[in-house]
Amino acid sequence: MVYTTRIMKLETKSEPSLTNQKKIRDHFQSILTLLGEDVEREGLVDTPKRYAKAMEFLTSGYKKDIKEIVGKALFNETSSEIVIVRDIELFSLCEHHLLPFYGKAHIAYIPKGKVIGLSKIPRIVDVYARRLQVQERLTGQISEELNQILRPHGVAVIIEAYHLCMMMRGVEKKSSYTITSSMQGAFRDDPKTRAELMSLLGGMGRRF
Repeated sequence: MVYTTRIMKLETKSEPSLTNQKKIRDHFQSILTLLGEDVEREGLVDTPKRYAKAMEFLTSGYKKDIKEIVGKALFNETSSEIVIVRDIELFSLCEHHLLPFYGKAHIAYIPKGKVIGLSKIPRIVDVYARRLQVQERLTGQISEELNQILRPHGVAVIIEAYHLCMMMRGVEKKSSYTITSSMQGAFRDDPKTRAELMSLLGGMGRRF
């Protein structure tokens, strides 16, 4: 009886996901038809299904719980020196054209009694990157989340990213990329602290 109950719960939990995938699949099949494609040809027969699965993954950040991700990975620590995790790869979708933008995030904070497990920082980046985004908002959301979790002396988030909506269409500028930053606390208010951060980051502006 226990085994049967568990199976029923699993089926109920997965049902909305399967329903959503089918709806996305059907709508995307219609879009392909409107674009003039033959959805029955070999190369496209399973494309709507693959697209639905891909979009569900690429927007999975909406369903993530930050508290669950961080868990117990907050530790008491007296250090108050700058902590930097740089070159965090990120991939997201521009909400204006649903085309990818990708690049790297550089994240720093100055502890005030607490530090966070280093692997949790890239996971937090992924939560917000795997949504429909603009780079400016993404930068601020990561910064604000870390500020709320750690209550540190300062938080800095810098993102460098290429945007395919600029590279593949529109102005078609293939070498341009965008840098955004969000500084809080000491990184915003103290020029010396901010200068130290930028010195430690060093090679900003390199191709990635």
